[in-house]
Amino acid sequence: MARILIIDDDAAVRSATKIALEVNGFDVVAVADGKSGIGAVAEQQFDVVIVDLFMPGMDGLATTTAIRKISPHMPIITASGFMFGGACPEMPNFQAMAEEAGATAALYKPFRPKELLQAVQKAIELAAA
Repeated sequence: MARILIIDDDAAVRSATKIALEVNGFDVVAVADGKSGIGAVAEQQFDVVIVDLFMPGMDGLATTTAIRKISPHMPIITASGFMFGGACPEMPNFQAMAEEAGATAALYKPFRPKELLQAVQKAIELAAA
């Protein structure tokens, strides 16, 4: 059974994501901020980490960079409700920045359970390759 860490400041998203993964047989740990997520990765073994890009305090980019230092090959899925590259061209491409920081996949909120499961499965397969 794969072990997943969810790092998201939104309690409803954390809860819904955790339930969707647990119903499908995953062991899930969920935390509310980047600092707690980094601590969890330092202390426990995970197969995949899902990180919200936009959180107060330590954002998902900084969290992803810190996780990469602890676990260089950890599959990291970033998640955000912000639509990248949309009608506001002067906005930075946060998804490209997340990929530079080491994210292996992206989810756009609100995502469906099927999209979540596909992203997690793909991350697990990439890690096993």
